[in-house]
Amino acid sequence: MKLRENDHVVGYAFAAPFILGFLLFIVYPVFSSLYYSFTNYNLLEAPSWVGFDNYVKMFTDDEKYAKSISVTLNYVLASVPLRLAFALGVAMLLNKAIAGIGLYRSAYYLPSLIGGSVAVSILWSQVFGDQGLVNSALGLIGIESSTSWIGNPGTALWTLIALSVWQFGSSMLIFLAGLKNIPKDYYEAASVDGANKVRQFFKITLPLLSPIILFNLIMQTISAFMTFTPAYIISRGEGGPLDETLLYSLYLYKRAFTFYEMGYASAMAWVALIAIGLVTLLIFQSSRYWVHYESKGDR
Repeated sequence: MKLRENDHVVGYAFAAPFILGFLLFIVYPVFSSLYYSFTNYNLLEAPSWVGFDNYVKMFTDDEKYAKSISVTLNYVLASVPLRLAFALGVAMLLNKAIAGIGLYRSAYYLPSLIGGSVAVSILWSQVFGDQGLVNSALGLIGIESSTSWIGNPGTALWTLIALSVWQFGSSMLIFLAGLKNIPKDYYEAASVDGANKVRQFFKITLPLLSPIILFNLIMQTISAFMTFTPAYIISRGEGGPLDETLLYSLYLYKRAFTFYEMGYASAMAWVALIAIGLVTLLIFQSSRYWVHYESKGDR
């Protein structure tokens, strides 16, 4: 009995760093932000209770807040499907037994390792600048352009979307793992029955890959809602031009660390948490209509 009690003590001792870290760096900040969301707090003075004023102001008296929601939704709705489609297409191309395939897979995965860095965001702003690589490439084919794609309100958000799609490597690897788990017998039987590649893709590949698609869709949607670094670096922290790259996370940051409205920023964070949770729940609920589980049938 004494030995068993000592084992418990040792177990708690090993678990203590994680438990303390979880309480100090996750639980405490989460509930602190919930409290601050009902206060007026500027980091310099003690927070003062204002009730739901931050939430009321957010939805009734803040045009930039509405703009940030619009920009973020456009970004998510465009970047996530394009990124997943591109990742699946490349995964299918790399799902072949050819010489040097490992090198190709590594090369395509590399952008995902460095794509979210500050350096890449700075490089991206140069590529799409008025004298950047894109305009230079257009000049080589006879299309003269001196437009800054980042400085143009009509194209600024699309430069961020392009950067997001370029970072398709992680989704590609997951799709590739799913493709390798599909038995080749299915394709051979379909070929014998006269099904072409397109029909095999829609009748075999997509249904059997649908659980992987669900996982990637949820992960990439959450990631897209939280995108911050590219928008901050490329727009120099302003969300321009004309707030066309003012993503929700960037506007939250500005409220917190530019205007020092920590209470308002905390309220924005909780609205974002609830919204992302609802979107994730909606995706899960919709999955019963399009996700196929081979072992248990459709759910």
